Parts: sequence; C-alpha cells; structure tokens
Amino acid sequence: MNLNLSIIPSEKVVSKIYIIRNKKVMLDKDLAELYGVAKRVLNQAVKRNSKRFPEDFMFELDKREVQNLKSQIVTSSWGGARKGFFAFTEQGVAMLASVLNSDRAISVNIQIIRTFVKIRELLATNEALQRKVMEMERKYDGKVKEIFDTLGFLLEDKIKPKKEIGF
Repeated sequence: MNLNLSIIPSEKVVSKIYIIRNKKVMLDKDLAELYGVAKRVLNQAVKRNSKRFPEDFMFELDKREVQNLKSQIVTSSWGGARKGFFAFTEQGVAMLASVLNSDRAISVNIQIIRTFVKIRELLATNEALQRKVMEMERKYDGKVKEIFDTLGFLLEDKIKPKKEIGF
C-alpha cells in the first residue's frame, strides 16, 4: 500500500491542536475535515467502538470550554452545531486509525501523530535549553557581573574628557 504521507501540511495540523484541560487535543469537527468525512460519520464510528476510547483518549467539551474556544478562534465556521464537540488526545487520534480504516484516514493519522511527536520534541528541547540557561546564570552570575563592572570602569576612564595642557 503506497500512502501519500504529505497529504496534509504539518502547519495545518498544528493549527488544529488546542490545549484543553491541560491536554493537547484535536476536535472531532477538525479531524472529520482532515479525514474527509462528515463529523457525524466520525462520531458514529467512535460510538460503535466506544470501548476503544476511554476518557483519557477522548472527552466531550462542556459549554464553558466550547465558548472559550469560540472566543479564541473567532470564526463563523462553527455554525449552529446541535451536538457537542468531542476532543481527542494524541492516543485518541491514534485509535481513530483503527476505527476509520480508509487509506486517507491512515495517511492523515500518520501525519497527525508525527506532528504531535514534533511538538513534544520541541517542547522537550525548549525545556532543556531553558534549564541550561538558568543553570549557567546561577553558575556564572557573579563572574559575569564582575566582568561588566570592570568593563564599565574601563569605559568610564576613556569617556572622561582629558585636561588640556597649556593655557
């Protein structure tokens, strides 16, 4: 099976990842769009396989969370949805591949999972870099201050106008 793994640009996937309840999630409406299926089709497949989606894989947004998202996104594409929205964690998105068993779903899933992994790697790199900078600040803070004080002292000497000799 030859799948087109670049079916969706990573930037598009990243733009559909939200932080809700301190978890990185994707909404059912966005996933349905990426998979090329109707939201109700995606949700029906999930309901038929509900045992595969425990609460740490998928959860329904409450009214406050939906309002908060609407105010962040500020688009008219939300429409007048009658049903609630479901949020899928990275594990829930991975599980969707087994529920939506089409070539497109598999290809899109691979791209989404790779994007989640890149985000996790970037966050880890950022945290490691931040720790290293803080460690260096603690270690060299006094010495760096001495260097700047010395440089300031040397610069003051050069800035002072020299007295003229003579009249």
